[in-house]
Amino acid sequence: MSLQDRTQAVPRAAAPPQKDGKPGLALLVIAAAQLMLVLDNTIVAVALPSMQSALGLSEAGLGWVVTAYALAFGGLLLAGGRAGDLFGRRLVFRIGLVIFTAASLLGGLATTGGLLITARLLQGLGAAIAAPTALSLLATTFPAGPARNKALGVYGAMGGLGSVVGLLLGGALTEYLNWRWVMFVNIPIALAVLVGTGVLVDGGRERGKVDVPGAFTATFGIGALVYGITRAGEEGLGDTGTLIPLGVALVLLVAFVAIQRTARAPMIPGGVLADKGRVGANLVMFLVGAGMLATFYFLTLYMQVVKGYDPMITGVAYLPYAVGMLLAAGALGPQLLARLSERAVISVGLTVGILGMVWFSLLEPGQNPWVALLPAQLVSGLGLGMVFVAVTIISVRGVAPQATGAASGLVNTAQQIGGAIGLAALAAAATVITQNESEPTSSDALTTGYSYGFLLGAGLYLLALLTALLTAPKSAPQPQQGGAQAPVSL
Repeated sequence: MSLQDRTQAVPRAAAPPQKDGKPGLALLVIAAAQLMLVLDNTIVAVALPSMQSALGLSEAGLGWVVTAYALAFGGLLLAGGRAGDLFGRRLVFRIGLVIFTAASLLGGLATTGGLLITARLLQGLGAAIAAPTALSLLATTFPAGPARNKALGVYGAMGGLGSVVGLLLGGALTEYLNWRWVMFVNIPIALAVLVGTGVLVDGGRERGKVDVPGAFTATFGIGALVYGITRAGEEGLGDTGTLIPLGVALVLLVAFVAIQRTARAPMIPGGVLADKGRVGANLVMFLVGAGMLATFYFLTLYMQVVKGYDPMITGVAYLPYAVGMLLAAGALGPQLLARLSERAVISVGLTVGILGMVWFSLLEPGQNPWVALLPAQLVSGLGLGMVFVAVTIISVRGVAPQATGAASGLVNTAQQIGGAIGLAALAAAATVITQNESEPTSSDALTTGYSYGFLLGAGLYLLALLTALLTAPKSAPQPQQGGAQAPVSL
């Protein structure tokens, strides 16, 4: 069956109405799950020195505390999303949460570096299973229209807000308790989410078999790519340990594309990628993820290395970013989407995000934080919050109900892989610039490197803006209620 035939065979989405009468609780459950899963990307960042001291981790082992989670999370997202489509989203979501909870307990009790790294790998596995099914459950729980748009907006903001909350929470827990609580804190949240999963609408299951070759090539291809990119950021592109996994990733991902074009039950159904707007939304998410994770990396180093902030102050200093994200998701983004096209909202958000990145590039070692550090975070959070809201809506709208897991896994994968590539590339560029600086103090040289890193991140947002202008819908076929004004074209 050709790709075109399979595309035409996929019905357009007709989401079921909310059946349990508790949409607010359902949204709380899904948003809490997404926030918890995403914040674990960064919550360990400020606790790494304490982990190293307590467990005797080497520098290489310390890096694996972060890499292990990203490797499993990024590599298994597509498989996790597809599993929900085939075996039941609510069941698979619960399985992912159970694995994540058990891994968090194991990590908090770890007595050796190897056990902690194993726990982080299992956390990534649980997150990869739960994250895409959370988004697909949202699409099956809320009816199409303003209610779903608002819910998707909140979910989308959690993708960006989670990284900020992870830094803030990690700083507080490490300073006032100890590093083990960056693991233990997941347990009560995950248990509460598990209890609340009964309000979620499962939706139908797709009849079909598991695409084993597709699952294998996607999982190990993306995993090899994440590892190679991470290794490149540490050892450089010329390192043999970098080139081999990147070569393996290229072979496996090319094979994955070929398999998807011929498989009867592909990992990514043809209808998911048949829409130009949805393809563009995933590319925008990739580029925004690349710039955003690198931004957190540079800001954390600027605050702790250049400014000398302790972990708690570093976490609190990220509050403007979190406030901006929440304002954009809870109010500004949905209000704009009621009046403007998604193309317009994404374009406005990325323009504001670019302004924030340029503002970050003006940071200086002895500068008052109110000059650039704090206000630029608020601006960036507002801009990217709008982008996450609109992109998340596009990524799952119009997808057949039985394929929402695959679409959800794809947009999550785009953000994760974008973050890994962006962090490795921009961090390497900033390091080269810092080493070539002849400034009188190391703080000046470091800040110069970070400033250029922010400008490169602004360039990624500019590419995302151009992508949105070329691919995002000029108007959205969304039902309006209460006489709301129809979207207008940009």
